[in-house]
Amino acid sequence: MLKNRSSRLKRFFEEYSLKAVLFTDLKNIRYLSGFTGSEGVLLISQDHEWFLCDSRYTAQAAEEIRSAEVRECGAIRIDTVAVLANEYGLDRIGFEAAHTTVSAFRRMSEKLVGIELVELGTNLDEIRICKEHDEIEHLRSVATLSSLALTSVLDDIKPGVREVDIALALEFEMRRRGAEGKAFDFIVASGERGAMPHGRASDKIIQSGDLVTIDFGALKNGYNSDETVTVACGKPETRAREIHAIVKIAHDLAIDAVKSGVSCKDLDEVARSYIRDNGYGDYFGHGLGHGIGLEIHEMPTLSPRSTAVLEEGMVITIEPGIYIPGFGGVRIEDTVVVTIDGCDVLTSADKQLLIL
Repeated sequence: MLKNRSSRLKRFFEEYSLKAVLFTDLKNIRYLSGFTGSEGVLLISQDHEWFLCDSRYTAQAAEEIRSAEVRECGAIRIDTVAVLANEYGLDRIGFEAAHTTVSAFRRMSEKLVGIELVELGTNLDEIRICKEHDEIEHLRSVATLSSLALTSVLDDIKPGVREVDIALALEFEMRRRGAEGKAFDFIVASGERGAMPHGRASDKIIQSGDLVTIDFGALKNGYNSDETVTVACGKPETRAREIHAIVKIAHDLAIDAVKSGVSCKDLDEVARSYIRDNGYGDYFGHGLGHGIGLEIHEMPTLSPRSTAVLEEGMVITIEPGIYIPGFGGVRIEDTVVVTIDGCDVLTSADKQLLIL
């Protein structure tokens, strides 16, 4: 396990009186061990660490993993876990309940006879909630790449072009700039489709006067970017300008309010109250944002129901929106790093209303 991350597991051993923790989620395995492959499990006790994989990944694991003992085993990894548990007296093992299927749990229960299995739920994912310097630099790099890619394809947004053509051009530009791939299926929603917060790019033809919302992100070095702009294809209606201005101010107010110690619920309310006070409260239905890192959606969640509090090193999105059925919508999103007294904005595409 990477030494500078070991302290984040210590509280789980103490709080749940564990002898070991079994990791099966590949994002957490990568975070804790450095392994970037697509198969394997990680077993960690307070004194030992083992990475278990089959022959396809032994060489890769030996190259990437420095602190854990790599053991080659058969297809049923849990058999080797049982051997290790019996050998080292690991009679109380925590596991990632949020990432474990019912069938996998049944198999664990059958194989780990006499061993108490402790469900840790999604709270185990909290080990990744605050980013270290190298992670922030990875996130900064992929955000810059993604923002520049979007800037390069803005001229392609014109009447007569399909939404999906914009998405394809954007993905190609990201890959040309070094991205491993896209972080998610891009949202390109024009005209009335802009009222769909998750309106993935379709065959719809962009029309003159349409607002076009583009939610996009790249993947590089295992880390994701996430950013949204809403632009106008030709002269927009007065109402469209009004909605964009409201969302932009709500976005800016929220970013100005970000700092360590602020509750995620209160931060959500900063943007939500401005949109509500301007008459569009019923048209902002999702949370203000989310954490981002090795996954596109990580802890914390920024919403009216959130109980989390911002801490230095968290990387979060700020993405207020207004979505009006039958008319269209606007979302504006940036990714920021929380600091002691503010935040550092990683994404850089222009968030003013661009008229193309």
